[in-house]
Amino acid sequence: MWTEELVAGRPAWRHVASGVVFRKVPGGTFRMGLSEAELAAVRVIERGGGVEDTVEPFFAGAGDAQPVREVRVESFLIARHPLTVAQVQHWLPEYEDDYADAESGTARLEDNLDDLLDALPVRLPSEAEWEYAARAGTTTLTFRGDGKPGEDQVLDDFSDEQRTAATENAFGLAAMGSANEICADVWIPGFAGAPADARPRTGDGPRAVRGGAADVYPWQGCDEWLLLLAATRYEHTQFTAVRPVAPLPPRR
Repeated sequence: MWTEELVAGRPAWRHVASGVVFRKVPGGTFRMGLSEAELAAVRVIERGGGVEDTVEPFFAGAGDAQPVREVRVESFLIARHPLTVAQVQHWLPEYEDDYADAESGTARLEDNLDDLLDALPVRLPSEAEWEYAARAGTTTLTFRGDGKPGEDQVLDDFSDEQRTAATENAFGLAAMGSANEICADVWIPGFAGAPADARPRTGDGPRAVRGGAADVYPWQGCDEWLLLLAATRYEHTQFTAVRPVAPLPPRR
């Protein structure tokens, strides 16, 4: 099912049937959620004139990503980037995408989302796994630091290997935050009572989503950069991208 190889100079595991490249995320603990330091960093951006519209709705919704808590995450595999149109077509041959311009672009699923999830031999990440992977050992707004992320951080097509490799974080993951990526957790505002490990929170209702800066590209100057932040989360309502995860393959 898996082959181990080097991709962009980093170890990777390729799902043989589909060709999807996965990276190993090491286990560890991290502080999950939107910290006071991150909120202060957004205020610094605001005071420096980096806000196009207003960040007040962001601050009003900050409680949806709080309280910050320590979470233990076991090692796992996660796709290097969201599934592309061509990769989704491996499992859903009749799939057509209304949003992507090429088969190498991020697939955004709507009515056929459940069909894909049923067909996948792997699973969705929990929110804890997604944020841990996005942060890649950092505690800042994005893995690049507390500066305002720009459009150069948005990646929505993976045909250019050099460009893809240049946007990877320390875990070798590209485009974290670019597309809205659905998680295994049901949407619950805030983290009160959330588990201290990476298990998803389950229940009825829509799932939680992370990222989405490329979904409103080209940006209209309404502070779309906030969607790139590692802690940004919201409720799934329409289309979504999928970045699957898998357990580590057994060693032979």
